[in-house]
Amino acid sequence: MAELQEVQITEEKPLLPGQTPEAAKEAELAARILLDQGQTHSVETPYGSVTFTVYGTPKPKRPAILTYHDVGLNYKSCFQPLFQFEDMQEIIQNFVRVHVDAPGMEEGAPVFPLGYQYPSLDQLADMIPCVLQYLNFSTIIGVGVGAGAYILARYALNHPDTVEGLVLINIDPNAKGWMDWAAHKLTGLTSSIP
Repeated sequence: MAELQEVQITEEKPLLPGQTPEAAKEAELAARILLDQGQTHSVETPYGSVTFTVYGTPKPKRPAILTYHDVGLNYKSCFQPLFQFEDMQEIIQNFVRVHVDAPGMEEGAPVFPLGYQYPSLDQLADMIPCVLQYLNFSTIIGVGVGAGAYILARYALNHPDTVEGLVLINIDPNAKGWMDWAAHKLTGLTSSIP
């Protein structure tokens, strides 16, 4: 197997011929701003639509970092401070990030329709393969907090070949019961509204 060798680059050349250094810096700044905004997508699953936001560019043979938030949060309120931390910059430059928002938790989410049946935690975990298939990603490193940690753990148990690692924070084995109870109550409220 060939070893990696370090190559020294002695001269800087613009990617586009005739581009001034100032224009190149402006283009780099615009690209960074665009990457910092992320691209939001929605995909239909057997249990309803799920929204997720992708930051960065996929790197060959590297897993995506897939995050799942806790109850009552969305990806921004749960993970934005972590990924804006200075020490995380090297990681975010080398991995694409996929932030999944549970149904109804994304910013500007509409009110659930009358009689909406909220997915169980197991069903939320079963939505993840649809996201990965949509993005054509084969492996992930999962980062989950609270109920999101439970969802990613359940996903990893069902799809171990697609998970290269997990970071599970405040995982609660009783979360399933509490989350399902809350989903049941939420469903009951939406179906009883005239």
